[in-house]
Amino acid sequence: MHEEKYDIIIIGTGAGGGTLAYRLAPTGKKILILERGGYIPREPENWDSEEVLLKGRYRAKEKWADKNGEKFSPVIHYNVGGNTKIYGSALFRMRERDFAETRHYDGISPAWDIAYSDLAEYYTAAEYLYTVHGRRGSDPTEPPADRPYPHPPLPHEPRLQELFDNLKTAGLQPFPIPIGVKSDAAAGQSGYVLDRFDGYPDPTEMKSEAHVNCIKIAVTFPNVTLKTHCLAEKLETDATGKKITGVRTAENGERKIYRADTVVVACGAVNSAALLLRSANEKHPRGLANGSDMVGRNFMMHHNSIVFALSKKPNYAKFGKTLAVNDFYFGSEDFKFPMGMIQMMGKSDAVVMQDLVSEKLRDKTAAYLAAHVLDFWLTTEDLPHPDNRVVLDSKGGIQLNYTPNNRLPHDKLIDKLKELLAVIGCENDLHENRHYLNSKMPLGNTAHQCGTLRMGNDPANSVVDIHNRSHEIDNLFVADSSVFVSSSAVNPGLTTMALALRLGDYLRSK
Repeated sequence: MHEEKYDIIIIGTGAGGGTLAYRLAPTGKKILILERGGYIPREPENWDSEEVLLKGRYRAKEKWADKNGEKFSPVIHYNVGGNTKIYGSALFRMRERDFAETRHYDGISPAWDIAYSDLAEYYTAAEYLYTVHGRRGSDPTEPPADRPYPHPPLPHEPRLQELFDNLKTAGLQPFPIPIGVKSDAAAGQSGYVLDRFDGYPDPTEMKSEAHVNCIKIAVTFPNVTLKTHCLAEKLETDATGKKITGVRTAENGERKIYRADTVVVACGAVNSAALLLRSANEKHPRGLANGSDMVGRNFMMHHNSIVFALSKKPNYAKFGKTLAVNDFYFGSEDFKFPMGMIQMMGKSDAVVMQDLVSEKLRDKTAAYLAAHVLDFWLTTEDLPHPDNRVVLDSKGGIQLNYTPNNRLPHDKLIDKLKELLAVIGCENDLHENRHYLNSKMPLGNTAHQCGTLRMGNDPANSVVDIHNRSHEIDNLFVADSSVFVSSSAVNPGLTTMALALRLGDYLRSK
């Protein structure tokens, strides 16, 4: 079998793996980056709603199973840049309180064994690496920061500015979403108009994502090698079980093995856990690094609702993803438990609206709906539970055993938005947008997956230590959202990036 030796192997090119590769590339170490997919082609279909949202052109063509064995299509992307190629690039810091033990309606969100202060400088570094546009002090729940955002916030389009003003009149504190985008036009260039962005790949490469901002730079270093269409199938250990000796791969139909002094798993929370489970051996019979039986457990994915309200005034916005509301993040006068975040998402078009015409809104045309919708994304924290977990079926396929918890606060958050409809000039109902989920099953929306390889000081209830190193295997590290102890109620991207930068500095120091 073909073998090659490197100093460091990074498995995955998304928010974690891509960012880590960028941080380590200047070290001169011989680095191999493995990506199971290829490059998303830059083609007209990148911005075709039917192709991207309805047909899932760039989604993984595989099925996972739920706890009852029923198959579903996950929202997952295997390509250079991982899910960041498709994400909306909303890059929030977790709140300072999110790292501490927090009481929720349905239980406790546990404390991390690192504090916000341990990550603060890396949040700043990630914001500058991913060219985030925002305004400090505008979000009433934001944690302290030592520097302003690298760029001012994106301007609101006219109907969104009205929405912003209406929310202020209602006594709320709307603020600009921190968005990673390279929107500043250089001298002699035309300006960039944001349009298809949230949920779409960006052929202009103006979206700040792991491929464009990190991998493209990392591979310019002669010591860095990227292999695409290269699936990591199994990690091998030495006879003691305390050291990874090789990564077995399937690459264009050929089996190969790569060796390195340090191996970093960054496949995403579900696939990283699955890889360790598939790598079971005599020393690790329940899966690699799984003496605690914690590998795959505490899976979280947020409670997310994608809804739209019908504006009485036309909404001709092209982008739309410029404002959020956190007034209910930690609760309200009439509900003392955390509810989460309301934010805008990408603007829906007539293709996306068509199924509502045939179902609930037969008196409206798809074109009318597209010209009047305000699109909202609502997020509430779900709580870690050991029985919510990634397991493998008899054929080695992925099965998510997940039972939702802490649902009432999400319903309360939806009610809060409904109460605002008259204030923001909308009709009196909210409607579901299913196309971003690719499944009517809630489990299909795995965009915010986290928690399966928990970080902590105690090897009995965690998989990696506070430096992302496996408790049981000396040269195995993890660089993705699987290490999250809690999910908070903000998008996980920036925290994943910050943790990857922190891990990069730790590895450089060693």
